[in-house]
Amino acid sequence: MQELKMDLELRMDAAFSSLINNFSKTRTGRANAAALDNIAIDYYGATTPIKQLCNISIPEARLIVVQPWDKSSLELIEKAILASNIGVTPENDGNVIRLPFQPLTEDKRKEIVKQVKKMAEDTKIEVRNVRRDGNETSKKMQKDGEISEDEQKKLLKEIQDLTDKWIEQISEASKTKEKEIMEV
Repeated sequence: MQELKMDLELRMDAAFSSLINNFSKTRTGRANAAALDNIAIDYYGATTPIKQLCNISIPEARLIVVQPWDKSSLELIEKAILASNIGVTPENDGNVIRLPFQPLTEDKRKEIVKQVKKMAEDTKIEVRNVRRDGNETSKKMQKDGEISEDEQKKLLKEIQDLTDKWIEQISEASKTKEKEIMEV
């Protein structure tokens, strides 16, 4: 029984962590180094994440500065950023690449909030699917005689409590992200 609860907790936690990771990559009109997380370039024959090739700083709320350690990779980094379609046009001055983030329009903010709500709802569905798997497993355990009917009812309640906890955390994270996006 404990193993089942731990497994369900880990799976729900993984779903929540994935949501938070996706939220960190969601554009809010502010500069966020996470926007560059999935960008990699072919550097001397090896696909290398951009973060391993340069110093990334955020000197202002709407600006990321990318300073490569090897100046010869500047053009490759610029092309990779352009190809990544993160919604920012890089400005290369020969030493560093500046990524100015434009303030979001009201319509764009609302569109991003819709995406955030969809991500949160998808994660809630994932958590509910984990609950369903747990409920089915508990019913099978009771049917196979591994646990009594009373233990099964207690386990079903604990699974529901666990689900409610994660659904609440997802809702809170979603509200926080929506508020951040709608902030001008």
